[in-house]
Amino acid sequence: MRKDVAVIALDAYAGAFYARQVQELFGERVSVNSYSVRDGSVELMPRRYELYMVTTDAFNSMGDLHQYVPIDGEVMEIHVTFRWDVVRRLQALPAGRRALFVNLSDKMCREAVSRLNQLGVNQLEFDLYYPGAPEPDMSRYDYVITPEETRYVPAGAGEVIDIGQRGCDSSTMIEAALRLGFEDLLESEAFERFQRETATNTYSFDQVFARGLRLESQFEMLMEILDEGIAGVNEKGEVFACNRKLEEITGTSSREALHRPAGEVYPFLPFDKCLAQRAPQPARVVSVGGVNCNVAVVPVLRGEACIGAFATVQRFSDAENRQNELRSQLLHKGYRAKYTFDDVLGQSPAIRRCVAILKKMSVTALPVLLIGETGTGKELFAHAVHNASTRAEGPFVAINCAAMPENLLESELFGYEDGAFTGAKRGGKPGLFEFAHRGTLFLDEVEGMSPALQVKLLRVLQEREIMRVGGNKIISVDVRVIAATNEDLERRVEEGSFRRDLYYRLNTLPVLIPPLREREGDLLLLIDHFRRAIGASFTLSPEVERLLLTHQWRGNIRELRNVVEYFSYTGSPVVGPEELPPTFRYLPAASAAPKAVLPEGTDCPPEDQRFVLEQLCRADQAGRSLGRETILAAAKAAGLPCSQQEIRRILAALDRAGLARVSRGRGGTRLTPAGRELCRRLSERPAG
Repeated sequence: MRKDVAVIALDAYAGAFYARQVQELFGERVSVNSYSVRDGSVELMPRRYELYMVTTDAFNSMGDLHQYVPIDGEVMEIHVTFRWDVVRRLQALPAGRRALFVNLSDKMCREAVSRLNQLGVNQLEFDLYYPGAPEPDMSRYDYVITPEETRYVPAGAGEVIDIGQRGCDSSTMIEAALRLGFEDLLESEAFERFQRETATNTYSFDQVFARGLRLESQFEMLMEILDEGIAGVNEKGEVFACNRKLEEITGTSSREALHRPAGEVYPFLPFDKCLAQRAPQPARVVSVGGVNCNVAVVPVLRGEACIGAFATVQRFSDAENRQNELRSQLLHKGYRAKYTFDDVLGQSPAIRRCVAILKKMSVTALPVLLIGETGTGKELFAHAVHNASTRAEGPFVAINCAAMPENLLESELFGYEDGAFTGAKRGGKPGLFEFAHRGTLFLDEVEGMSPALQVKLLRVLQEREIMRVGGNKIISVDVRVIAATNEDLERRVEEGSFRRDLYYRLNTLPVLIPPLREREGDLLLLIDHFRRAIGASFTLSPEVERLLLTHQWRGNIRELRNVVEYFSYTGSPVVGPEELPPTFRYLPAASAAPKAVLPEGTDCPPEDQRFVLEQLCRADQAGRSLGRETILAAAKAAGLPCSQQEIRRILAALDRAGLARVSRGRGGTRLTPAGRELCRRLSERPAG
């Protein structure tokens, strides 16, 4: 019986190409139609297909997909690759040459180049171009490489190499055949030819798989590859297969087990119940030879008949070792820290003090809370702390807690089980806590967590355990948490939007990242670094230099880098005030000549204000900040009847006047340059 298949792609041309591939390989067994998201034809697609094959770039989410595909429809992803003749052609190009890769989108460019790298095309220096990207300087490129997208090749290109459309890879065709029930097709000459011509970096596995389909004896070989015990029974419950790993776990040889009732050989495996109910038996813990093992049994169904069952047996120790191996491999997939303390630029006392403190904290296993304004480089410091810690060889995983909705953030952090919610990936997905096992998890903008997630995070910090969304089992994790915030968490605690117990758990080792305006002497050093990094050659006029040195820099390092990059495009060798960005709004860090008077409107005696300022001045000279409690204790020792509320009002007034900077959390209060100047002026005149 012919089966109907729908191919859904972003681009109509690509979708038609994939559909032709499937039709040619599966022949008269299928009827294939293609639909495109971009031209809107997917909106007219009937909801009657036995299999929907969807490209990875067609939809942004499962919710978008199910606008057009039935919720119970059989859906699979299309993965694409190149032909071997294309790979060999590109490998023959001289090493060290620059190539511009042209495709429909940034994502498609990156996927294609990444695939070429995996297949051994590593000698070329690739840049990417797609519709909407900045026009490149074509004189820099020796080749332009494109998968039949010559229409988007920029003018002035030299040698253009059209490598043809990427086609479906062998794993896609295998999955389609299995889902449609065409297992015998995998043994056909056409499929073997397709596998030989299609490039893959898992060639050895593909060969073993193909031989296993042709020769029944290879079934044993595949069983031995697995790192868990396997036992198979027929419809009568008699053992017909067991691998060497199971022999090792149970101490029962295959000679003793084969052709005997499974209940006699493996009484701890519920084969009888599985065959009777024709349903999978959930994983459970059993003791095998005094060792705890995880066992599960699944039936083998053909139509309405149950023709046997398979069981998996895995020792807990083996499972843990395997998890550790997989997690370590994540280090090569992007979960690694990129920066160290050597990447922190600056010679100011503020930044040196910050680095010195964090280096000491790095060697501990306690949580670190990075407090600082936006753009101060909190993530860079998180990377550096990880790389200076004993977990440097483990994964480093970062997530912005304020960048996604609560339910999505929960599933990202804790993972989810199969069927936990609509659109959940089949088989479930580990969370970032599992990925960060024996490493570091960086929670940026931690104040963005909902109260419910705060409770779950507190449990992880206290118990080192998580539970996936929709799951019912506890997973132990060993993760160090580094959190960052640009808000006043103490105020959030007082308002009730942030849990007090979580705040004090995260606030074990708080560090204030100094804003750029308090890093005296670092501004010009950073400008020079960014200028050299982007290859610019401008200089600053004295007037612009003065403006930048006295600017407030509310966006800190990020704002500064943007300004430097803007200067590089002005084309002026000397940047004057007229070359400042149109969005640049000059905000002085403090008055150039502060009046030698204390701020008004505090309703506090002048002698109390002067006393607070003197205490801050002494602390500044000692290179440290000062907290309210310390100031209050000093006032009582001096006989001044100050209250804590009065101290708070005085510090707030000094902050508004730009004379001091009151930091969040335990950062304390520090004098600004204007505050130091005012202290100097006040010390030169009598009190009064």
